[in-house]
Amino acid sequence: MIVCPHCGSTNRVAAGKALAEGKCGQCHELLFVGESASVDAASFERQISRSDVPVVVDFWADWCGPCHAMAPSFEAAARELEPRMRFVKLDTEAEPQVAARYDIRGIPNLIVFHKGKILAQQAGAMDARTLTGWLRQYVG
Repeated sequence: MIVCPHCGSTNRVAAGKALAEGKCGQCHELLFVGESASVDAASFERQISRSDVPVVVDFWADWCGPCHAMAPSFEAAARELEPRMRFVKLDTEAEPQVAARYDIRGIPNLIVFHKGKILAQQAGAMDARTLTGWLRQYVG
């Protein structure tokens, strides 16, 4: 099961079909495009609870300098690790209740989820090589 980053619908990808080629049954967009998707509280919940691949969430805010500094690294990791992982960004200013639920006190803050459970969490900016190296251990 893969949640579409465009419309939020849940898609079953046929066994043997490459995830990178999968298209959403609802909106017909590619399920993986090699870049992160912005999520709100509702789409965040769908992504972390319904996706069969690990979901990496970047908790960030527009005013945060280190968040902006790490953004290219996050996108580089998405290009390299999708479709084995999903990459999403959640704005903590727009969705403070989600940030509070996960006790996000410093940003950027990354959490790797798999089927609704936290696999790992890391606060602070990372360069692309460090970030990708850290995430490889959680690739499905």
